[in-house]
Amino acid sequence: MKLPAGRLTNGIAAITFAAFLLLFLTGQVDNAAIIGGFIPARLGDPSLLDGMAAVPAWLTPLSCTFIHAGWLHIGFNLLMLLFCGRQVEHVLGWGGTLALYIVGAYGACLAQWAIDPGSTNPMVGASGAISAIIAPYALLYSQQQVRAFGPFSANLVRLLWLAAGWIAVQLMIGIASGAGMNELGKIAIAAHIGGFIVGLAMTRPLLRWRFRKKPRAVQ
Repeated sequence: MKLPAGRLTNGIAAITFAAFLLLFLTGQVDNAAIIGGFIPARLGDPSLLDGMAAVPAWLTPLSCTFIHAGWLHIGFNLLMLLFCGRQVEHVLGWGGTLALYIVGAYGACLAQWAIDPGSTNPMVGASGAISAIIAPYALLYSQQQVRAFGPFSANLVRLLWLAAGWIAVQLMIGIASGAGMNELGKIAIAAHIGGFIVGLAMTRPLLRWRFRKKPRAVQ
């Protein structure tokens, strides 16, 4: 299967891998997790890391996407990003894909904060933002036929099924790994769910924006 070029997706993947490699080779992964990871408690207590050269709390949903715990973590995330992202970028363009990634990163962190706003455990990794890319991939390339159900249109039913399926998968992963919804140091289940829902919500507006009709000049 030949994937589309996806220059933006390739660029994000390359920068993310370079950041991981730099932190890994210098032994700074743990330090980077503290100063650049998303820590929910910092939103309620901005002074939590006073005295440290930490990334501003409002920017950590983005900075945490460049920090990964190990090779398995970075490898799986980049595999999903490159496979789904290049195909999504082919349809939505680089602007729509970038918007998905950024808003998805913030949506993922917001969901993780909502689960345990007082947590001081740093969340790292790009999986929340990548979940926002996986959602439109599932919508755009799904071949499953869905019918309308009562007052719900076929499109809405598809959205609900995908959301329910993704949430169920994430909860099973959490149970299998022994990670509770509050244990951010293990698997950020809520972040995956939050990012995916953001991706579902943004797909149709981004499609309309991408293929909007431009007025023709009258000669």
